Amino acid sequence: MGEPITILVGTMTGTAEFVAGDVSKVLEEAGHPVEILMMDALDAAVFERPGVFLICTSTYGQGDVPDNARAFFEAVQAARPDLTGRRYGVIGLGDSTYGDTFNAGGRQFDELLAGLGARAVGARLEHNASGGTMAEDAGVEWARGWVSELERAEAA
Repeated sequence: MGEPITILVGTMTGTAEFVAGDVSKVLEEAGHPVEILMMDALDAAVFERPGVFLICTSTYGQGDVPDNARAFFEAVQAARPDLTGRRYGVIGLGDSTYGDTFNAGGRQFDELLAGLGARAVGARLEHNASGGTMAEDAGVEWARGWVSELERAEAA
């Protein structure tokens, strides 16, 4: 059995939650136990859980993290936990018609976790709602590659 994966979801309209659900199936099929947690009531203590973390978040407003993720993001910034040795991935959802703020929510989480010492597994997915592919389909395709990268890292 693979390492446990905790998917942390930041969403305004529910799309990130749908993506997380579809992605979790890919990860579970690869042998990883998965738990999906909405960011609403979380704080930095969530990173004490074993395994790998996957952030699945949209972008809202002027490049902000979604409302349900804001308190969590600020709590992690304030607590500044040492995440050295922790691994993570990021699925960012956005719309390129918003120019400079496109996928800013995912970027902010990526920068925060890396700045606290965590190591990214693979490249961040930056889904574009104006790109013609469904976010769930893009997430599933990305997750197949991401889980392979995760397993190569585990074997190394």
